[in-house]
Amino acid sequence: MLRGFTSSLNSSRLKAGETQLKVDNIQLNFGGLTALLDVSFEVRQSEILAIIGPNGAGKTSLLNCISGLYHPQKGKISFYKAGEEGRAIEQEVTRMKPHQIAQLGIARSFQNIELFRHMTVLDNLLSGCHVHMKSGLLQSMVYLGAAQREQIQFRRFVEDIIDLLEIEAHRSQTVGSLSYGLQKRVEMGRALAMRPSILLLDEPMAGMNSEEKEDMARFILDINEEHGVTTILIEHDMGVVMDISDRIVVLNFGQKIGEGTPEEVRDNPAVVEAYLGGSHISLPTKAEEE
Repeated sequence: MLRGFTSSLNSSRLKAGETQLKVDNIQLNFGGLTALLDVSFEVRQSEILAIIGPNGAGKTSLLNCISGLYHPQKGKISFYKAGEEGRAIEQEVTRMKPHQIAQLGIARSFQNIELFRHMTVLDNLLSGCHVHMKSGLLQSMVYLGAAQREQIQFRRFVEDIIDLLEIEAHRSQTVGSLSYGLQKRVEMGRALAMRPSILLLDEPMAGMNSEEKEDMARFILDINEEHGVTTILIEHDMGVVMDISDRIVVLNFGQKIGEGTPEEVRDNPAVVEAYLGGSHISLPTKAEEE
């Protein structure tokens, strides 16, 4: 259990099922290339939403727009949190910088690992806390008074993340010495250290063996079910997607061609045509995975 994590979100948490993020007709161009065209969907509080599609469909570009790394030329992206008397407050994030979006409670991991390879696991996780630290640089260096209390608080929180992700044995190792699967776990831990209300995961299981994938899927479900963290997931392993997702958005050539529950997406002819090239192979069901 992450002490203080759930309570820190309660003040801004919507009711389960309410719209927490809205992507409205966004268009992203790179010169003459259109990466995303009129893409719209909503993300609901406390759900796991998967984004799938063939290579080059625009999945990572979409996450980059949500996290502020890219700014779409058209459209709007809105983040919602609970206000007074439970009323949802909308805040547009379309033009915000990445650190501003992170401060709102949207954190992400990357398809290619972006950790500090020569720092320890513990220090990498602590780096994720800095977006919420109130102490100035000088106070942190002196490590006195409020800065000391703040550092202790975040250190306890990070220790809980280490326990949750079962990386106690590696806490003092440099990240560069860890296996690929463990590095992916640490990167998700660093995103969690930002205390997100929405977690963006870009292929968190890429390059993992079946056992490592099972562990990562379990961690994602625990984070979602025990702490109510909304998760937006890009993943190519369709067995995992069908097993852990509440809903799925399907992209192809930068456009949305399907959306719904895993069962609805699996039975969507346009999705089968685009994702499997018209093959008669069917996407796995949850029952088949079990």
